[in-house]
Amino acid sequence: MPPSCCGYLSQYTHHHLVVFLLTFFSYVLLHASRKTFSNVKVSISAQWTPSVQNGSAPAFSPGETWEDHHMFADEKQATLFLGALDSIFLFSYAVGLYLSGVIGDRVNLRYVLSFGLCGSAAVEFVFGTLTEWLHIYNIFLYCGLWVVNGLLQSAVWPCVVAVMGNWFGKQGRGFVFGLWSACASVGNILGAFLASSVLKYGYEYAFLVTSVVQFAGGIVVFFGLLTSPKEVGLSSESETGLRAVETDSDSHRPLMSDEEEKEEEEEVVVEEEEEEEAEDEPLAETPRAISFCQAFCLPGVLPYSLAYACLKLVNYSFFFWLPFYLSNNFGWKEAEADRMSVWYDVGGIIGGTVQGLISDCMGKRAPVLAISLVLAMGALVGYSNSPNDKVINSALLATTGFFIGGPSNMISSAISADLGRQEALRGSQEALATVTGIVDGTGSIGAAIGQYLVSLIESKLGWMCVFYFFIVMTGGSIVFITPLLLKEVRAMWRDRQALRRQL
Repeated sequence: MPPSCCGYLSQYTHHHLVVFLLTFFSYVLLHASRKTFSNVKVSISAQWTPSVQNGSAPAFSPGETWEDHHMFADEKQATLFLGALDSIFLFSYAVGLYLSGVIGDRVNLRYVLSFGLCGSAAVEFVFGTLTEWLHIYNIFLYCGLWVVNGLLQSAVWPCVVAVMGNWFGKQGRGFVFGLWSACASVGNILGAFLASSVLKYGYEYAFLVTSVVQFAGGIVVFFGLLTSPKEVGLSSESETGLRAVETDSDSHRPLMSDEEEKEEEEEVVVEEEEEEEAEDEPLAETPRAISFCQAFCLPGVLPYSLAYACLKLVNYSFFFWLPFYLSNNFGWKEAEADRMSVWYDVGGIIGGTVQGLISDCMGKRAPVLAISLVLAMGALVGYSNSPNDKVINSALLATTGFFIGGPSNMISSAISADLGRQEALRGSQEALATVTGIVDGTGSIGAAIGQYLVSLIESKLGWMCVFYFFIVMTGGSIVFITPLLLKEVRAMWRDRQALRRQL
């Protein structure tokens, strides 16, 4: 390999590594703060309710602020309000994803990403820390802050996927994005660690630590992130992501000769003429952002969005309800249930990486997704019948995470990037952030609806029916991607037949 190519390769790897790490840890910090709220719900519920219950507790008015900060008559009411905050957050997050994707394709991605990280950190500080320090307790205030937090957090995912899509081409995207999409699971683990380390001082310090770390991450992103190869003088291409600089094919010749001097003089004249012609030509227009309706109508966007709505419902139900299920169904302690739930994230990390690599080797995504989702239905049946044994339970849980979390990570990252860089756009329009917002926004709506349905089904019919519901939703994901699956299978068959004819 020529030396100039080696120099280019080292630059290529350095920029890709920086972009990978900055976008990865941006979403790690965001999910860490999101996980913090789940980890401190017990402490918040205890803080908002009287320590001594009695029958003479006065009736509570929703707009009222009590001086003794006991907003609810009992812990059950406080828990219901915390569950309502989850739904409020998810719905505002879903709406925000539709908006932030459109904004991300029209405004510098670095600005939008930094604003989302820093703004969300500020809101979480006010919600969990400042209100406790100033003894401000009001239902409407908490709801308003959580709506704003959902809107601000929605700016992060479309932007980080768009930045990754700008730097990493379709070749190898499944493996890279599968590994990169582990950021959510890593954020869950980090959030649990940060919250547990300071929770003994009060839940407000858990919010303080995560919000400060997240705000600092937003500052680093603002000054350090390169959103596109063009910012460092590299040209991007649809398939490879970057185009290598041309090398000098005559580098092995002598340094100078009489003939080369004449050739160089002629080349200088030609280059000057080309530069003058280039100056006279109008500058190439930058790709214009695609509209929301146009992005929604792109091939594959609607089927994958609906499939992700079903799949994210199942995935987020495990995220919100798994520790409660383990404690409630098997009688395990809360700390033990929290540790056991990590195995689902571990399975999702491995699943996203392995399945992404397989899809790269095949050159197709839908067949890998379909096979994984069919196996996921079997894994759900197996896990629903898991015995009260931690080793067996953790193995089944990791298997379930592998076949559910893996496809979920693929759709939200690699496939979203594929859809936003497809040939239908012909490189003339920006759509990556918009498409990512549509896919993840639709998925978040499904997740928000699912949290209510899970609680309703569990209270009326029990946990076994909840797992049946998960199996039906997983089957729904397969139904929605079936047209894309058939299309890719036919394409693979045609390619195989063409290869046989050539041989």
